[in-house]
Formats: sequence, structure tokens, C-alpha cells
Amino acid sequence: MNNIAKVERLINIINDVHLQYSQDYFETGKVEKVNLSKTSVPTEHILKYRLNLHESINDYLISQDLDNITYYYRVKTSESILDKIDRYSRNMDKYPINNWMNDIFGARMILSTDEMMHVQGLLDGWQESYGLKNWYFRDKDDYRGLHIYFKNKSNFYFPWELQLWDKNDVDLNIKIHRLAKRNFIK
Repeated sequence: MNNIAKVERLINIINDVHLQYSQDYFETGKVEKVNLSKTSVPTEHILKYRLNLHESINDYLISQDLDNITYYYRVKTSESILDKIDRYSRNMDKYPINNWMNDIFGARMILSTDEMMHVQGLLDGWQESYGLKNWYFRDKDDYRGLHIYFKNKSNFYFPWELQLWDKNDVDLNIKIHRLAKRNFIK
């Protein structure tokens, strides 16, 4: 399987796992459903979701056929979530929660420059095929990467993120991420 096919497979799997996990978490009646298209959501709601996801994501991923796909993932820490909530709550322009709390689950895959360009040409079609929330190429402050978001057309499900990085940008992206995204560690 070539890397383009692996990216598409990973997108399909993350989308499926996102839907299954979200249904298992939100559709049981045990957890309050909050419309994330609003500009305010209780912090406790976000942190409970994060903790449950952290404790259970491996159970969902282990049953998938990902053996020949190299990718990395993480569940955002509580500290990082609180830092992000603090930063966005100070913003005068209020944005819906699901526009910025969109990476509680995040995965990354590294590709060549040619593969990155090829995937960009396919993403509009994949967005429709897989019902992705959106995607964009970020090139800001020396940080570069394709960001793909999953939400399965529900304003009650927290979006998840897949970032695709060019192998030539990995070292600088890690450096920038360390400086800009880990301010909660003093």
C-alpha cells in the first residue's frame, strides 16, 4: 500500500473510530449532550470527555487494521485544554467551541513533499466521501502542515484532528509546537 492509500485509510479509520466513540459516549443517555456550536461550554463537560477518551482510545484503535500505517497520536492533556480555554475566553471575537476545541484527539502522519501535494489535491473529494468537517493547509510562524478535522456532522461531538506534515518540516514544526503550544508548563 503506498502512502497516499495509507493516508486515505487512516482518514477512513479515524472517521469511523470518531463516530463509534462519539456514539458510545454521547448517545448512551449517561452524558449530557451540549451543542458545541455555541461559544460557551462548561469546562467540566470538556474535561470529562477528555478523560474518558484518554482511558478508552486504545480499545477503539487496537481493533483497526493499522499495522502497516505509521502514525502518531495523543489525547490532549487537561493542562493543555485549560490553557486553550483560557486563551480563547480572553478573545473578544467569540468563536464556537467546535471551531477551536477541535483537537482533543490528534494524530499525525509524515509524508514526502510530493505526497503532501498529491493529498491536497484529493482532500476536497475525501471531505465529501468521508463527511469531514473541514481541512486547511497551515503555514504560519514557520509552522506548516495539513490539518484535517472529523466531526461526523454533529454539533454534539468534539472534532478530532489529523495533521499531515512534510518530512522536511518535522524538526521546525516540533520546535515551534514546543514553544507555542506548551505554555502551560512554567
